[in-house]
Amino acid sequence: MVTQQLLKEHFDYQDGELIRKKNGKSATVKHSPHHRYLRIVVDGKARPLHRMIFLYHHGYLPEVTDHIDGNRMNNKIENLRACNQSENCLNSKHRVTSTSPFKNVYLQKYKNHRDNWRKMWTVSITVNRKRKHIGSFEDVELADLVATEARDLYHGSFARHS
Repeated sequence: MVTQQLLKEHFDYQDGELIRKKNGKSATVKHSPHHRYLRIVVDGKARPLHRMIFLYHHGYLPEVTDHIDGNRMNNKIENLRACNQSENCLNSKHRVTSTSPFKNVYLQKYKNHRDNWRKMWTVSITVNRKRKHIGSFEDVELADLVATEARDLYHGSFARHS
């Protein structure tokens, strides 16, 4: 089992990297298409670098280690925080596959009483693992502003507006 003591015996921390004390070189295994995060070999096994840096500084491994700025390559200790899976999802980026230019804003078509179609920008966010409808707007910029305020209100420090 990897411990803080083991890490501190074999590594020094420097600007988001763990440096081997034995040879003074970075211990980071370069990023590969098979892994989402940078890795480091500790005790004969490849492990996520950001989790080992968190353990090195705080002495425990949280359920999830979140990159505050969303950049998986930025492993500076100031950019790492403990969280649970639900909080980590709140800090997710805007999906590339989204048809909307803004996070938490979706285009929906409504049929009115005269069988005419009307397009509205709908805002919904996740609160306590449930989808919460915030409102529907004709103007996409207004919908984005409302979505930003809703994320600040419900997601707090885990709100991500990109």
